[in-house]
Amino acid sequence: MREVIPWSILAYSILCCGLFVGTTRSAQDQAMLQADRAFVQAVADTDAAALDKLLDGNFTWTDFKGNTHTKSDILQNIPTVAIANENDAQEKEYTYGELASIQANSGRAHVLRVWVKRPEGWRAIVYQEVLSLDAPPAFAPGAGKDCENPCQAVPYQPKNATEQQVIAAYSKLETAAMAHNSAVFSTLAADEFVAASSNSNKLYDKRGRMEDFDHAKMAGVAPTPLVSARMFDFGDAVLMTSEHKPDRGKPLHVTRVWVKRNGSWMETLSYQTSVAAAP
Repeated sequence: MREVIPWSILAYSILCCGLFVGTTRSAQDQAMLQADRAFVQAVADTDAAALDKLLDGNFTWTDFKGNTHTKSDILQNIPTVAIANENDAQEKEYTYGELASIQANSGRAHVLRVWVKRPEGWRAIVYQEVLSLDAPPAFAPGAGKDCENPCQAVPYQPKNATEQQVIAAYSKLETAAMAHNSAVFSTLAADEFVAASSNSNKLYDKRGRMEDFDHAKMAGVAPTPLVSARMFDFGDAVLMTSEHKPDRGKPLHVTRVWVKRNGSWMETLSYQTSVAAAP
């Protein structure tokens, strides 16, 4: 079941009449969706030649165990996917200019595909799986009592003004999460925000995350120290992939998408996969 929500259409509909009717797709949205369907089919058919034409040079595939593979790795050995049949999955799609995300959810399995617009067409740059816990977590791996990293500083040197602004927004959001400050968090999380984590039994939307803050719960999703990061700048949208080492528990591989609205950077999604094989 697909829920198609190009943000430009959603914002316009809310502005004009307060109601969104997702019946019209732009040519760009259609092209991205066609590429995504071709990707899913190529993986199902283990067709490396077809898949090769759909993958960006920076493409990475992270399975639900936290194993991350490059484009060349995947073309040599196409993995089995966490959601074998997406026809029965709940799906959401968002486009942000030259960056797009597709989210598929089926039970405890959550899949993220991020697409980028290149001169030759839409290319997949991220495929990531998250398997939620089957019960509430006993503890939430975090950034420690003081949250020096990422609340106060992070070991990443921004390459330009856009990256600097995103890093500042990221640190501010994590500080708000650490303080359970739902008011500040709401200004940094987009309305379509979603968080999926290997350390939680929930798939969070913005309201659910804020309610947890108001009730002083972390529920397995908490700020964790940043080890390294990569950013891909697409104007008013930025893809951020990063590695984290929490104070306890397994390391995390995280994908985030940031968008600029009304002059401020906001996080639209956070997919956090534990690296099971790490010591």
